[in-house]
Amino acid sequence: MPGLLRGVARTAVVAGTATAVSNRVSRRQAGRWAQQESSAEPAPAAPPPAAAAPATPTMEEKLDQLKDLATLKDQGVLTEEEFAAQKARILGS
Repeated sequence: MPGLLRGVARTAVVAGTATAVSNRVSRRQAGRWAQQESSAEPAPAAPPPAAAAPATPTMEEKLDQLKDLATLKDQGVLTEEEFAAQKARILGS
């Protein structure tokens, strides 16, 4: 059962990463198309809106994430190294 849970957890991480990459590519393509359309028109182009910085998680959200990670580690889904890496990522953000 721990192997199955580890596989599910990894699949969720891969799917999340793929979604993020896909969204970034879509935004980049939309920006390029908009730039091509604006270069075809002589009207002055407005500067692109600044990308909103991702919301920083609150301390409570970080603690919840750490508790979830600890649970996964206790269940054997995450190794000690994976746990340490994810913990560092959460605390570093």
